Amino acid sequence: MAPAAAEVASRPVAHDAQDGRPFAIVDKRRATLSVYAADGRLVGRTPALLGLTPGDTEPASARGKAPSALAAHERVTPAGRFEAMPGRNLSGERVVWFDYDANLAIHRLRPAPAQERRPERLASVNAQDHRITLGCVVVDPAFFDAVVLPTLGQGASLVYILPEREPLVAGAGAGRVAAAP
Repeated sequence: MAPAAAEVASRPVAHDAQDGRPFAIVDKRRATLSVYAADGRLVGRTPALLGLTPGDTEPASARGKAPSALAAHERVTPAGRFEAMPGRNLSGERVVWFDYDANLAIHRLRPAPAQERRPERLASVNAQDHRITLGCVVVDPAFFDAVVLPTLGQGASLVYILPEREPLVAGAGAGRVAAAP
């Protein structure tokens, strides 16, 4: 993790995580997901796929649209602090919602059209290759099952998505609650 990101990562332990919630930090500049236990101990870190379009704010035009109706410029993983909740998507798959109203979650890599090359993108060392999703944070299925579900999938948690264009400031961002279905 970059030094500035590491500094921001330590702040949830001192402030938000005092209530015993685990948390995750998405570093969009490095295309990684780091998962922490409630005591601030790093449980695991992995590459992640992110929204196709760089940016720190969800476009207003994306609100209320079905995921399949999003235009390329609306496929953003927004930066901010999110109160997350485990749940299931419409297919019944387990996910960790960080913005339920916007259909944004952390979930496992799913089968996709071969031309998207999602497994290859996830394995790439080039962070730009990780830009493909509708805005969700997508990780390797083994990591999701071994780290995300046992840590974030048991109850309320926090997800911090670090900005890629704005300065890194702890506590800044949307602060939305993932309303459970």
